[in-house]
Amino acid sequence: MFLEKPDAILHFTDPRFWGWLYQIEHEIRQEIPLMYYNIWDDLPYPYWNEPYYESCDLLMNISRQTQNIVKNVLQRNPKEDWAVQWVPHGINEKHFFPIDPSMPEWNDYNKFQEEFKTANDVDFVIFWNNRNIRRKQPGDVILAFNHFCESLPKEKAAKCVLLMHTAIVDENGTDLMAVKNTCCPKYKVIFSNQPVDTKQMNYFYNIADVTVNIASNEGFGLSGAESVMAGTPIINNVTGGLQDHCRFQTEDGEWIEFTSDFPSNHTGVVTQCGQWAKPVFPSNRSLQGSPMTPYIFDDRCKFEDVSEAIQYWYNMSREERKAMGRIGHAWMRSTESNMSARRMGARMIECINTCLSNWTPRKKYSVYKVEKSKQKEQVGIL
Repeated sequence: MFLEKPDAILHFTDPRFWGWLYQIEHEIRQEIPLMYYNIWDDLPYPYWNEPYYESCDLLMNISRQTQNIVKNVLQRNPKEDWAVQWVPHGINEKHFFPIDPSMPEWNDYNKFQEEFKTANDVDFVIFWNNRNIRRKQPGDVILAFNHFCESLPKEKAAKCVLLMHTAIVDENGTDLMAVKNTCCPKYKVIFSNQPVDTKQMNYFYNIADVTVNIASNEGFGLSGAESVMAGTPIINNVTGGLQDHCRFQTEDGEWIEFTSDFPSNHTGVVTQCGQWAKPVFPSNRSLQGSPMTPYIFDDRCKFEDVSEAIQYWYNMSREERKAMGRIGHAWMRSTESNMSARRMGARMIECINTCLSNWTPRKKYSVYKVEKSKQKEQVGIL
């Protein structure tokens, strides 16, 4: 700060990675504001994050549920509305978009599409683009695909493929080839396990008929947002930030808001959503945790329900699917969704400027009235 003279500090990702920064927040905030681009995946409200949230002058939250989580955690010392804002992750609409014959990209893309479908003898593509880790539920995706194929006549099932862009083996996940060979031995699963550029990734989304994300915890869900921006429908588990991509709406068409009384839609209180999405509601919730993050819900959906969602899109023509995907693409680019890179940049500028205008430095000292000594909580067997 002495050498560089910054106007503010903006930091990202899980607050537990920034313990050293929060230890000196009082000194920092006497001079400049501390801004945080924040994400939290799920309920119950993470009250152990309260000191971190209190230490920030501006909290920009990646999902609508994250914004509600922060406001509830800060109930004892609430911040002004301008200091707790919703700023979703933005997808670059120049990188992810529907490709049609009128575009210069069409010839290369169409060649790729024809070669892929001819070489693999398929006409229905399910895409999964995630890291091979436990909370992403890659095994359940393979089970769902197998269950879906089992419901089709043999000759139609042979024309379907699950394309998984991920590492086949990951210590934080599983051996997906072993899962495929045992749990889905008769049907086509193709692994793309090498990095690809943005152009190739957009080809993957365009060639797909539907993109699946059934993670049991997900703060935002990049693949779902990229898919909708590319004009391809999605199947999302209803958890965390994945709810935003579905745009659940009230009877009068308004996008739902999360509050203390309605902190999540995982139970299916609202079922109507954007035409580009087929949500799958969790069948159970399990409370997981660790010493650093003592509790968080794991929202798991049934693979049979995911299979039914795949069937929903399969029963449409490709033209119908792409038409619904284009509606989603238009919404992703809108000022309502705020999920384009263009809108993300604009929202960050708005929030940062507002913070710089409204921020007041912390006083050198804070005085607290101690009315009674803290009682140590007794745990265990007495």
